[in-house]
Amino acid sequence: MGMTVRMYFIQDIPYTFDELPQIIQDHPSVQAEALLGKDWDDEELYRSSSYLMAEECHPLVFDIQLNNPQLLPQDD
Repeated sequence: MGMTVRMYFIQDIPYTFDELPQIIQDHPSVQAEALLGKDWDDEELYRSSSYLMAEECHPLVFDIQLNNPQLLPQDD
């Protein structure tokens, strides 16, 4: 099993992720939710992120209208 991360999507296309602390990754409810999701590898994330860049729709690079901007990753 790989690392459990928080994935970010736009129109069901993943474009980035945040690593979770190990204590959160080990939590049973987080593990259960992760098992329901798809396993993404670096190549798939690279391709989907590149697609969004080519279409000028990557929300971390281009100014675009979003329905839920509060769901974007926040700079700490």
